[in-house]
Amino acid sequence: MNRTLLQAQLLYDEMGKSEKKVADWLLSHPGEVMPYSITELAELAESSEATIVRFSKRLGYSGYQELKLSLATEHENRVVSPTITSTDSCFEILEKVCNDAYLSLERTKRLLVADTMTAAAHHIATARKCVLIGLGSSASVATDAANKFLRAGCNAYAYADTHMQTIAISQLSAGDVVVGISQSGSSKDIVDGLRLARSRGAVTIAVTGTERSPIVRQSDVVLLTDTEEVRHGSLALNSHISRLMVLDALCYYIAYRNGERVTGSLRENERTLESKRVHEE
Repeated sequence: MNRTLLQAQLLYDEMGKSEKKVADWLLSHPGEVMPYSITELAELAESSEATIVRFSKRLGYSGYQELKLSLATEHENRVVSPTITSTDSCFEILEKVCNDAYLSLERTKRLLVADTMTAAAHHIATARKCVLIGLGSSASVATDAANKFLRAGCNAYAYADTHMQTIAISQLSAGDVVVGISQSGSSKDIVDGLRLARSRGAVTIAVTGTERSPIVRQSDVVLLTDTEEVRHGSLALNSHISRLMVLDALCYYIAYRNGERVTGSLRENERTLESKRVHEE
């Protein structure tokens, strides 16, 4: 993994027009920067020496020479996370997917607000019942999170069927929590579920990649994840990993603060599950 070029992608949207020209040139010509002086690179990238210095410092380097050294010591010299093509080997696709996942997680980390995450964790940890709802790929995220919250000592349930979502939420009241998971933020059944939860007095939490969306208007707490599904959007892998990461973090936070009660519960779970394992004679 070429971390310097990944960092350039990560910070790309924060760059000015001239810096983006430098980033575009480096991403289009990986491994070619070493022979060039700062003046030559400025000409190639249709930029200026001052811009290249500014670009280098944005990536965390003291200047162009340190940037060149970093690029020279990194062995991965191909373009970072380009579009998957039919000629890629399976391992090359793996490398591109891993690079995309790294960028998605870093973007999500930049979007999240620490106090908002703490508030979401507190609501879930103190809820009488926590219901997680999602559709499509979000349904598997909801199920995974419910299983982990349950192990962390929470009374958590996940529903993927829209009728069951409505039935479960209609039985909630103040003191309960509903977590709606929707990358687009516009899944009608999820938005309707949070609206119903609010009418019942429950706290609503959204895990979504779209800040201006219907789900946000029905949520007391909003946890934003990475929104970029540019290269392999149909697979929705990046946003899937980001949602899993956010909910995992909440689960760990709750588990460690529940202390001995959770530790004892986990030991009991392991003891009970031992009977489900096959032991060779």
